[in-house]
Amino acid sequence: MGLLALGTPLDWPEAKKKADQVRQWGIEQLLANWQRCKGKERDALLWGDEVEYLVVALDDAAKKARLSLAQADILESLARDEALWQAGSSANDKGEHAGEQPPHFHPEFGRFMLEATPGSPWGIGFKDLLKVESNMKWRREVAKAHMAPNESPITMTTYPRLGTNDYTQPYYPPSGTAFRSQFVPDQIANPHIRFPTLAANIRSRRGRKVELNVPIFKDVNTPVPFKDPTVNYDLHLWPEDDDVRNGAAKDDHVYMDAMAFGMGSCCLQITFQAKNMTEGRMMYDQLSPLGPILLALTAATPIYKGFLVDTDVRWNQIGNSVDDRTREELGEAPLANDRWSIPKSRYASNSTYISQDPRLRKEYLDPDLVIDEDIKKRLMDGGMDDLLATHFAHLFIRDPLVIFSEDLEKLDLNQGDHFENLQSTNWQHMRFKPPPSDKDDIGWRVEFRPMEIQITDFENAAFCIFLVLITRAILSFDLNFYIPIQRTTENMETAHKRNAVLDSKFYFRKDPFPRRVHRSNGNGASSGANTPPPSPPLNPVETEYELMTISDIMNGSTDGSFPGLIPLVESYLNSLNVDVETRCSLASYLDLIRKRADGTLWTGARWIREFVAKHPAYKQDSVVSDEINYDLVKAVEEITAKEGRDGSVGWEMLRGKKN
Repeated sequence: MGLLALGTPLDWPEAKKKADQVRQWGIEQLLANWQRCKGKERDALLWGDEVEYLVVALDDAAKKARLSLAQADILESLARDEALWQAGSSANDKGEHAGEQPPHFHPEFGRFMLEATPGSPWGIGFKDLLKVESNMKWRREVAKAHMAPNESPITMTTYPRLGTNDYTQPYYPPSGTAFRSQFVPDQIANPHIRFPTLAANIRSRRGRKVELNVPIFKDVNTPVPFKDPTVNYDLHLWPEDDDVRNGAAKDDHVYMDAMAFGMGSCCLQITFQAKNMTEGRMMYDQLSPLGPILLALTAATPIYKGFLVDTDVRWNQIGNSVDDRTREELGEAPLANDRWSIPKSRYASNSTYISQDPRLRKEYLDPDLVIDEDIKKRLMDGGMDDLLATHFAHLFIRDPLVIFSEDLEKLDLNQGDHFENLQSTNWQHMRFKPPPSDKDDIGWRVEFRPMEIQITDFENAAFCIFLVLITRAILSFDLNFYIPIQRTTENMETAHKRNAVLDSKFYFRKDPFPRRVHRSNGNGASSGANTPPPSPPLNPVETEYELMTISDIMNGSTDGSFPGLIPLVESYLNSLNVDVETRCSLASYLDLIRKRADGTLWTGARWIREFVAKHPAYKQDSVVSDEINYDLVKAVEEITAKEGRDGSVGWEMLRGKKN
């Protein structure tokens, strides 16, 4: 969730005039905050998770599932209850969670979405790890208690029939000046002024509507070529309606035209607080290559706009939904009015490494990285090192999209609003977060962003716990996962392939264990009588990594050449002499990921595909009808309800087994 400030937003023609001012003020705020916080140390190694829900309304009589647009009412009711809780008068402060802080609920982009976080950050102790699943179930129960009887919070990545007919409660036909969409109305977005302004300014800066074309899954009876039957080529309401007549909707693809189709997706995110800036930068780098692997492992998005598609994850669709690049920046026209050709959307995999780790070779960096040289110089003149200055100079090639006129009156170096304006709208799969300028109790943080939300709390807890434990193993064993950043970019594309978790291979480092790097004095000898001899010459970078299956990466290769991330976590646990009961509890979560990686348990995407394929109303034509959608959403709701009583059993009963 980005900034939710109030004020008078500028439309794009006016915002464009002020973009440089906001960028420069943002850099000055960053520098001031960096000077204040660069030496900040935190004894408490904390972390937190974010779970996002779709709010669905089930009409059992009509066998119809719809998205509920009741976000504001639900959040208002939750806020009242939290206030009572804090005052000590809520009935919910008894039982299993007595003494715990109540969970926090936040608005998200869609009026049909909620975000939930624990009431206070988690520690890295095993006591906290073993509370995560029950806390997630608690959040779901609390949210459900503040909804209408027929409404439920479900954790599906996307709503399967978003953008079709009669899919919201209440229903609004496609209309509105922000999206100008053929398929969705402005009313499905959070009404806070930030969101319609963001959508409108992305469209206006881009010069046309956003374009999402997702390849159709070609089943036996899918038309060839497939032409999206929902597209209206005769619409003449807005100038942007010419987009489809100019080729925006591609054959053999499902076409979507609004930010809601991406930012209306749900995900599972984790933020770690590091001990200090140095550790935070190291964690940012070392977790980066894991992003595509966890994206494929959590794949849960096989349906868009009522059609089965030939991809399994949401990532690129969100990137396209907020892609504000002009034709010049996309490389579709020669540069005349814009400064750069930019290879990625502002929502994309990250393109930088930032740690001053001596193992970071220049060959790992992107040789074609686009940066603002003037901003980099200003940061380095202010004392920032080259790598970190490069990182922010890359982020700040973007324009601020939502500018409030009231914020332009005076620069306040004790605030971070202008910095966050750019930082929070660079949605990369890793985010490096300086301490907030106004909060002394928060340190340097790293946000891990690629994972898809999972249907059950058991799964979501398992992936959170694994991520926490692998960060501890990285720090404990000084692990090295560096590969060239371009290979991570390629891996993110690979993760989109249908059943990539089993059918694709990913670039990964062959040897993660530390090797000493010694510096010579330039004459082939070490400097100083007591220093170790110089390291042997480094091998070509291409010899350091290879294509591996996800099972190899997670469980270890069959020939023993790669140890596997889960065995590394287990080695870390062994080093701590964890008691048997705790070890068994943690093992159940790791076992889910182990079985997901080798195919014993399906991804959410695979389960959804199988559910649709076996439904009696499915005609093998790639269409997910209202009837199929209702039964699918109903099944998801029932699984989570059963899982709430019986742990993971209800979910695993519906999993397929490896053939």
